Amino acid sequence: MAELDKQAVLNAEQWLNQKGISEEIKQEILRLKQENIEEFNDAFYKKLAFGTGGLRGIMGVGTNRMNTIVVATSTQGFANYIKEQNSNKKDIKVAVSFDSRNNSKEFAQIVAKVFAGNGFKVFLFENIHPTPLLSFAVRELRCEAGVMITASHNPKEYNGYKAYWNDGAQLVFPHDEDVISRVDAIEDISQVKMQESMDNITILDNDFDKIYFEKLKTLSLASEGLDKFKNIKIAYTPLHGTGYKIIPEALRLFGFNDVVCQKEQSQPDGNFPTVVYPNPEERSALELGLKLMEEEKADILLATDPDADREALTIRDNEGKVMMLNGNQTASLLTYYLLERYKELGAYKGNEFIIKTIVSTELMRVLAEDYNVKCYDVLTGFKWIADKILKLEGKEKYIGGGEESYGYLIGDFVRDKDSISACCILAEMCAWAKQNNKTIYNILLEIYQKYGYYQEGLVSVVRKGKSGAEEIEKMMQDFRNHPPKTIIGKNVVKIDDILLQTSKNLLTGEQTNLTIPKSNVLQYYLEDGSKISIRPSGTEPKIKFYFGVKMEFKPGDDFKTLCNTALTKIEQIKKELNLI
Repeated sequence: MAELDKQAVLNAEQWLNQKGISEEIKQEILRLKQENIEEFNDAFYKKLAFGTGGLRGIMGVGTNRMNTIVVATSTQGFANYIKEQNSNKKDIKVAVSFDSRNNSKEFAQIVAKVFAGNGFKVFLFENIHPTPLLSFAVRELRCEAGVMITASHNPKEYNGYKAYWNDGAQLVFPHDEDVISRVDAIEDISQVKMQESMDNITILDNDFDKIYFEKLKTLSLASEGLDKFKNIKIAYTPLHGTGYKIIPEALRLFGFNDVVCQKEQSQPDGNFPTVVYPNPEERSALELGLKLMEEEKADILLATDPDADREALTIRDNEGKVMMLNGNQTASLLTYYLLERYKELGAYKGNEFIIKTIVSTELMRVLAEDYNVKCYDVLTGFKWIADKILKLEGKEKYIGGGEESYGYLIGDFVRDKDSISACCILAEMCAWAKQNNKTIYNILLEIYQKYGYYQEGLVSVVRKGKSGAEEIEKMMQDFRNHPPKTIIGKNVVKIDDILLQTSKNLLTGEQTNLTIPKSNVLQYYLEDGSKISIRPSGTEPKIKFYFGVKMEFKPGDDFKTLCNTALTKIEQIKKELNLI
């Protein structure tokens, strides 16, 4: 029989002693303690950590759960920091939005009331809206900060809280760590300043979307005469999330009127009744969308996650069979289209750049180099893409960028992943391909034939508990202190150690300093263009291995055979590194 955890009991008692705790919550705590000790322990053994991106956790009663008390106290800590950083401002403005998850609207209203209780001017979205609209609102309304209530693509039991700064991006150093310290300092609900009413809170209705749409239209790179090729059929599924209305409307704005939506999944629902896991990366989540694509004989399928910041693309091959693209393939296609259309339109000024994360495909860099456009590498996490845009603002022009985990951003009026603009530009690319008597599949193969075939893979090694953390640390030390000289018969020619800020060329012995922020990441580059990246997860008990292999794609080669060969090569690397 499970025993009560001493720390859990102590935390629960502290909660019960707070002023303002409802009788309903008190009874639920007592019930858990008596009837479900394991759940009680998990709900109270620690405080849900406000990490560098905010909060994310299972909903329910407890210090280690997403609930109204945790949301209120976290918001007070965030508000204290915002006030510190804007002590010279009379009017501090913040924006708040929320997704379709259970309790999201209630949590968003609490956030708004706490901010208002601290004297802030609050802009609260009237109904569910995507994460990119929150980022846009922070910038457009010149807010000092923002909050998005979402748990992205996590299962239905979860909810979360994303914190944004005045550039419309999620917090980076030093703001992230400073906000965490202010949140940790709030120990009791009595420290929270929260007004009871919704007074002094400005509601943003759907008219605000029109402002976003005006900016969205500026991203179009449509060529003359493209309109007559916009009769492509697009299937779309929002996976019960916030894209259900705004993305079809955005596609129509771009001239794509033949959009069919998956009916069941177009109903916003925090229970996500048609999927186990509302993640567009997972084929199981797209089954209904793929069925719709086949029934309607659609050219492409677009799918977005619940807060509509990430997007998945499914196309057809030359035989008409559906082909789900991974995040790297979609990022490469978007990069190619942007670079090629800029060239065709004569839009280059010589200061353009794209951004990718260090674990994303090297094909994006190769494409940029061929078009004489800079490509910057940043740490994993879209906030680092936004941070690089901010640092280069007014000096260089950002075209687009993305990461392997299905996040893309075109243009810079939003500073987080934006599936809305991605969907519109991908649809435009499909029409552009048709105008040139091609398909997206044809373009993808042409890219591979010209620049080489790039295939990526990922392995996550889970090691739980204290001993697991020690094992992960030892694995990193071993890879850092005893790097392999060869991998599957190919020489390791360069090693980047981002923690030590060094890049060593093993052919020449030359060592240079890296300018990217420190992070516990190692990267091995092989003589054949392959790359292996190793990093411990910052949020989960695991160490991640990213693989990228490059192979020549000769005329006459069978594409599917090439794909299988590349995947076999990745499996060989995993085996040599003792990962399988």
